Amino acid sequence: MDHLPGPSGVPLLGNFGIKSHRFHQQLESWAREFGPIYRMRLADRRIIVTSRRADIAQILHDRPDQWRRSQRVASVINEAAAAGVFSAEGEEWRRQRKLVMHALTPEVINRFHPALAAMTERLRRRWQAQAAAGQPQRLLRDLKAFALDVTIGMAMGQDQDMLTHEDNPLQQDIEFLFTQVARRLLAPIPYWRTFKLPVDRAADAAGRRIHAAVDGFIADARARMAANPALYDKPGNLLEAMLVAADMPGSGFDDKMVQANAINMVFAGEDTTANTIAWLLYLLARAPQAAARLAQEADAAPGLEHMPYLDACVQEAMRMKPVAPILGSESVQEVALDGVRVPSGVVVFMLLRHAFALQVPLQDGDEFRPERWLEPGMKEQLDDPGRKMVPFGGGPRFCPGRYLAMCEIRMVVSMLARSFTIELVPGAPPVEEVFSFTMTPSALPLLLRARTLC
Repeated sequence: MDHLPGPSGVPLLGNFGIKSHRFHQQLESWAREFGPIYRMRLADRRIIVTSRRADIAQILHDRPDQWRRSQRVASVINEAAAAGVFSAEGEEWRRQRKLVMHALTPEVINRFHPALAAMTERLRRRWQAQAAAGQPQRLLRDLKAFALDVTIGMAMGQDQDMLTHEDNPLQQDIEFLFTQVARRLLAPIPYWRTFKLPVDRAADAAGRRIHAAVDGFIADARARMAANPALYDKPGNLLEAMLVAADMPGSGFDDKMVQANAINMVFAGEDTTANTIAWLLYLLARAPQAAARLAQEADAAPGLEHMPYLDACVQEAMRMKPVAPILGSESVQEVALDGVRVPSGVVVFMLLRHAFALQVPLQDGDEFRPERWLEPGMKEQLDDPGRKMVPFGGGPRFCPGRYLAMCEIRMVVSMLARSFTIELVPGAPPVEEVFSFTMTPSALPLLLRARTLC
């Protein structure tokens, strides 16, 4: 890997001078300068950055045996949140993956649909009342609260109604801990393992409160299941389904593992889904014709089963503004990436957005044009597995919450298209991409106005 081109760095720190909030943009910029595969250094760690689709496909396919999540990332998540399937590796990952997949079947998620519909209606009523009163809408805040309500509802069987109760302490703890995980991931050294600043002690306290809350949710779930044994056959949420699996003879699962994966579900589902919807709303506001076509489809559709233009809008938003533009993996042993020798323990950053742009070059790639996903030529290109987008990862470790995330996104966006028009706030500054744990918009300066249906 030493023969690869790459940016020069400074002694000791290497390329640690990158502004953390635009980390992904800097890596994409260097890919345009140095080519689809290059090297860089963060302190004493040598890094490979690749946009080559074959490399990405190989790494995703060969996880977890030849590639693992970065040990640095895994240790930070384990310290701050819980050691669940997200950070597990090897045989431990296989065991925990089995537990989570048993709980996230389409049947379990479909039984959650009435609750998801009720939460979506609650969001619609909130926005409708604000629009009628001429009140400003804090869409990014509301989307994150809604996503947390859905995730905790699906994961724990609890309706916290964080959308309405803005001072919910559990939401405050989750969001605070999320920001601290992102901060620690970008820190040059893990200083908090030697001495703790006040913010680190606050993060530890928030983590303890989250664990205590989930312990209470587990006790509630066991009480529900004892009172209604039918839930053992038809669990209504992730927690109940995991408890069913854990209680099977010889399962090897215990309540601690159930707790860890329930917390993992919350952390994985809140920011990703909320930011995907936020980016889509922003792009629709900038493309009135696309928003009008989506509204026409939503008005005519009896349900969510067949809404091809909605699905095209989601795909286009994920192409332009993926919440995970970068994915990192660490080599477990020495491997080769198309002639490049990668020693054991080297982190490879995969530039997912840039890789797709290289494989499927578009003359109008900067334009939000959902119609492209309905054109036969685009479908033919995407029939090639090497050209597919991978917003939910791929290979054995693809995101187990993909089905729930898509249900949530489709339900919210179709509701919004039926009920509101979306406008940019006049004179608002440009929305920037901000990279932390995911790629989030710097703001969401949009106005929702209630539609007048003839």
